Amino acid sequence: MRRVERLFALAEHLRAHRTGITAEALAARFGVTVRTIYRDLDALRAANLPLHAERGRGGGFALDRAYHLPPVNFTAREAALLIVASRWLTELRLLPFTDTLRSATEKLRAALPERSQRELARLQRSLGYVGVPAKAADPAVRAAVEQAWFEGHPLRIVYRGARGTTERRVRIDQVVMERSETLLNCFDLEKRASRQFRLHRILRAEGCEESLS
Repeated sequence: MRRVERLFALAEHLRAHRTGITAEALAARFGVTVRTIYRDLDALRAANLPLHAERGRGGGFALDRAYHLPPVNFTAREAALLIVASRWLTELRLLPFTDTLRSATEKLRAALPERSQRELARLQRSLGYVGVPAKAADPAVRAAVEQAWFEGHPLRIVYRGARGTTERRVRIDQVVMERSETLLNCFDLEKRASRQFRLHRILRAEGCEESLS
């Protein structure tokens, strides 16, 4: 990576880590020495990027909280590969949030100039993928799971397990995508214990109030 490209990438990386990141972590991320990172940070400061350093545990280099960079500018290749990769995720049904992913990639596609859209079409024709599609989940269930996960709200689910169908109130802690199924690592609010559920076995799902603390 050339220095100019690294400086742009470094600025984007700092924007994504507003809580601070150490010079050592930045050096490892970009495959350069810590001394090189310090020179790059000095160059960003010289370009009027408001960087500050926080000492102590959890500290590091960060952008001023009040500062906002211009919108992210993707290269044609970056945008095209993101769209192709999202199509792969959608068709394999690994990611439960397919509608949101489709909406986001359509916006990205629309922002591409004509030449980049032609490159995207070429990539889609020439990139192939082979896999085992994940077991299908009801679209209404996917939508409820997505909302609960993004917003941190509890979820009431009707689940078909090995011992029959039960109703649970859960909080989603983690979404795990395996080769053939999507797993939800949850905290059962009534049993007060961690439980794992298979997305395709959730028959119904809706948001609910968390009555237990």
